[in-house]
Amino acid sequence: MVEATEPEPGRRVHLISLGCPKNRVDSEVMVGKLQSGPFELVDDPEHADVIVVNTCSFIQSATEESVDTVLRMSRYKSDGSCRKLVVTGCMVQRYGRALEGELPEVDHFLGTGEYHRIDAVLLGREDGVARSYIDTPLYLADDVVPRVNSWAPHSAYLKISEGCDRRCAFCIIPKLRGVMRSRTIPSLVNEARRLAEQGVVELNLVSQDSTVYGRDLHDGSGLGPLLRALARVDGIRWIRLHYLYPHGIPDAVLRAIAEEEKVVPYVDMPLQHASPRMLRAMRRGVTPDGQARVIERIRAAVPNVALRTTFIVGFPGETDADYEQLRDFVQAQRFDHLGVFTYFQEDGTAAAELDGQLPDAVKQARQQDILSIQKRVSRERLKQLVGVPVEVLVDGVSDESEWILRGRMATQAPDVDGQVYLLSAPAGVRAGQFVNAKITKASAYDLVADLGATS
Repeated sequence: MVEATEPEPGRRVHLISLGCPKNRVDSEVMVGKLQSGPFELVDDPEHADVIVVNTCSFIQSATEESVDTVLRMSRYKSDGSCRKLVVTGCMVQRYGRALEGELPEVDHFLGTGEYHRIDAVLLGREDGVARSYIDTPLYLADDVVPRVNSWAPHSAYLKISEGCDRRCAFCIIPKLRGVMRSRTIPSLVNEARRLAEQGVVELNLVSQDSTVYGRDLHDGSGLGPLLRALARVDGIRWIRLHYLYPHGIPDAVLRAIAEEEKVVPYVDMPLQHASPRMLRAMRRGVTPDGQARVIERIRAAVPNVALRTTFIVGFPGETDADYEQLRDFVQAQRFDHLGVFTYFQEDGTAAAELDGQLPDAVKQARQQDILSIQKRVSRERLKQLVGVPVEVLVDGVSDESEWILRGRMATQAPDVDGQVYLLSAPAGVRAGQFVNAKITKASAYDLVADLGATS
């Protein structure tokens, strides 16, 4: 981490990061740039001279949360404790300069390709210091840019690429993040080394579409070679892969997961549906049979793999028959981890113009039905682990009790999957440490393990 200089009066900054891990990495870059200059980051907005809100706008609920957060933070400006309010990220990129009239409380708006300007804007170094900086997103942070990991001292997200070239009918991301652009393998390895030097032992690789990582570089880079290069970084113990598109996954990627000890047996692969009609309407470019074959390939190559996926229910025109196909697919595939979104009619997407929009009650009923199926599947799978010794990465003290530690197995990603609650932990066990434990109890999503019963 770059040492922060002594802050000048009026340069205490409070930053709020909303949305996905990819957005969080952007926030960490902004924090790194601010702390490299004469700024001090503060945890309490009441003590801030400047408040920065890095927004999300992937779905309507995220936009609403972003607006609510901006309005809530604007109160600190109106009462005089904060002198400047800055809004960055996806909501700015989506709605552009229209926000200047909608949110007059905000001093500056920075789009998804402009957040690296944050220090210059706050210092007044930009020519004229415009109110809004919004353009086609082209910026791509690299290992040279300072970044402060905010997730946990022992765990970090590593953004391997930015943007997306897919044109799924329901998705606004290409408009918010621009075209696909990959970071180089040397740049990613350098950042991984720096994170390891700071105490990080777990890397979670994220992007909009990890499957096609490196193809735009035209130098032989790819996800398989990247995984093997990262596995050579001293200090890193776990490398986990997120957001694979279910088409064109190279064999080299599966071999790397299977052969590299540090690459954990975990694949996060959003599928979105399992009806041929719905997949065509969603413009996914895959079929249910193709998805099933990809899953079979992954499980054959990595027999102990944990699979995470997400689905969308209530897409325009989804019939009872379409939904039953999805339901049958979920029951047959028995995923380790699964999330379900209800479709929302997002302005600016192709799907928003489709006929056959479904009532919210139907969407919510289908969401709960899929989740209930997954709950049964997850409970059955986790019960099979009772009595099994496992390695657990300790994350810290449980929210439920200061006497219980919480952690995760390699097959559990931070924030989105279940946890392992550790009993009988000897003194000195701390966050970031790997421990051996034996699973003693299982619920639908979480596990209980005993550190004193591993023999």
